[in-house]
Amino acid sequence: MAIPFSTTATISPNSDSQYHFHSEQFKETREITLDDRSEAAGNWSDYPVGVLRQLQLRGITPPPFHLEIHGNVPFGAGLSSSASVEVASAIAILAHANATLPLEEIAMLCKLAENDYVHSPCGIMDQFVITAAKAGHALLLDTRSLSYEHIPMNHDGLVNMRIVVCNSMVKHSIADGDYGLRRREVEAGQDVLRAAFPQLRDLADATLDQLEACAAKMTPESYRRCRHIITENARVRKAKNAMVAGDAANLGKLMIAAHASQRDDFECSCEEIDFLVDQAVALEGCLGARMTGGGFGGCTVNLVSQDKADTFAQALAAAYLKRFNIKAETYICEAVDGAMLRNSTKAKESQA
Repeated sequence: MAIPFSTTATISPNSDSQYHFHSEQFKETREITLDDRSEAAGNWSDYPVGVLRQLQLRGITPPPFHLEIHGNVPFGAGLSSSASVEVASAIAILAHANATLPLEEIAMLCKLAENDYVHSPCGIMDQFVITAAKAGHALLLDTRSLSYEHIPMNHDGLVNMRIVVCNSMVKHSIADGDYGLRRREVEAGQDVLRAAFPQLRDLADATLDQLEACAAKMTPESYRRCRHIITENARVRKAKNAMVAGDAANLGKLMIAAHASQRDDFECSCEEIDFLVDQAVALEGCLGARMTGGGFGGCTVNLVSQDKADTFAQALAAAYLKRFNIKAETYICEAVDGAMLRNSTKAKESQA
């Protein structure tokens, strides 16, 4: 689901035959020529420049522009800040070039910008949700086929629930080594499974019985990583059923189980995040809690009764401050629409 934070990219024509990228948040400007193919700069500008590179590879060459990025998505918190910059930039640059692409291709080129230019081994989930989200709904995405469904979160037992996000203020970057290591461990385990069971396309087709049959042929780390993914896929299917039924209690239980798997099998949690999850489920009104994002810090998401959301957020932040002497930020959220284009007379503005 998309939450009510946003990145806005405002684009306007530039008269000096260059592409300008500016962020008010970082107080930085990057200028490149139309034929520039330089490597990444190692800062925020790599995300929109990477998007531009992907558009150029598709034969889309926009005229010179000035792109202004601003927003309120916390960076490094697991709330898709980089994907938000990418999608907003892509939609703005496409509009400036008088070009269009299907939303699936926009999401994919944003993912590839992060993979190939920023050299971050992310998947496509964040970019796709930002592109395709619908208010009041979660998005169920098959990352293999890019088919998707909007699943209602605003009926029956879910109508009076809210998602409370808690930012641990422990920063992470998935371009760093731990996330890449996890991915390599998964791929190594998947290779073992596919060698033993050639009919498997990937882990989405695998069963726990097949994994057990191959356990001795892979490292303990690869075994646990694959077990997390196989069981998480099953939990996602059950979560869809719970949302369709409006069953908040069951959805909350699945969130708790998902975090335990992230913590124990995928091993991408940390002390601060585990504390927030354990503390949350002990507070009145909370039915479920888990980590979100790439792991190793960032945020938790908590399923909380609307009438208890304010007191829950205050109590969770207070407990965290007492334990770690860190002031967590909390946000009470509803599912909102994804990216959109806004036009004005002098500039085009996209929001993601």
